Amino acid sequence: MAESFARQVQLRHLRCLVAVAQERHLAKAAARLALTQPAVSKTLSELEALAGTRLVERGVAGRRGVQGLSAAGEQLLAHALRVLEAIDAGAQALAPAAGAGPARLRIGALPSVAPALLPQALAQLRSRWPDLQITVRTGTNASLLDDLRAAELDLVAGRMSDPRLMEGLSFSLLYQEPLILVARAGHPLSRRRVPVQAVLRHPLVVYGQGTVPRHHTESFFASLGMALPAPTLQTQDVALARLVVLQSDAVWITPLGAARDDLVEKRMVRLRIDTAGTEEPVGLLLRTDAVPSAACDALAALLRSAAAALVAAPGRAVRKGRLET
Repeated sequence: MAESFARQVQLRHLRCLVAVAQERHLAKAAARLALTQPAVSKTLSELEALAGTRLVERGVAGRRGVQGLSAAGEQLLAHALRVLEAIDAGAQALAPAAGAGPARLRIGALPSVAPALLPQALAQLRSRWPDLQITVRTGTNASLLDDLRAAELDLVAGRMSDPRLMEGLSFSLLYQEPLILVARAGHPLSRRRVPVQAVLRHPLVVYGQGTVPRHHTESFFASLGMALPAPTLQTQDVALARLVVLQSDAVWITPLGAARDDLVEKRMVRLRIDTAGTEEPVGLLLRTDAVPSAACDALAALLRSAAAALVAAPGRAVRKGRLET
């Protein structure tokens, strides 16, 4: 079987698998490959026949979405990516220097991590690599890890996940940050230590379902024998959340990094509510089967330096789940 597969598999089969894995939708994969949807389905069927097993878990009958790859599909995807990356690298090596495309770096970052960690590192990277094409994508941890595993991203600043999503990925710790409750400066709850029940008398801003901060928020309330109130503003948009908090009496339940600058500049205050046990590690995630580019290595080093500065600098440190001021 293995010899027959190696002899008969073609690049179009591998490109099709990669497109379907990345798009998770047959019609979108077809558009990306400039094929019809039936042609994509036929190519997938050919590949599965060659492999002797199902590679793609189809969605509900009558829909063109896919649920994901099977275990065998995930294994083949890793090899397919390496093959296609090697071909692309060979093409770039053969291309005349003047015609070669600019280097690119695709970064994924959690919305709660990006504001504190990325700006300075990206500015320093730009000064060293002025011609580098940089793309930053924010999203949920699960979606970012999916994109990283599918080679849609080169590096992710995020969190560890369940074993299935961590397969083929490495994680290196940058720091740990707690969940905190913050409000605008001058908020009625900012002047004294208050019970959590007092917070519930104000509008709450929380992260959306399926995110790590939301899970920790619900666990925090559950540890107190309480439930998260239903009437909340749910958003992953950090910019929107902070504006709502700065312009109202809403209380934002968020990882420390997302509110760090506002706390340092005293636009917001951290409410005196103990959130011990909500600490979550933040780190860099890379594919274990890919060799990082020089630009990716440079950014990783800059992000480690930025994280070390956050931990060490007065007024910005994260130590034992507290903001040192």
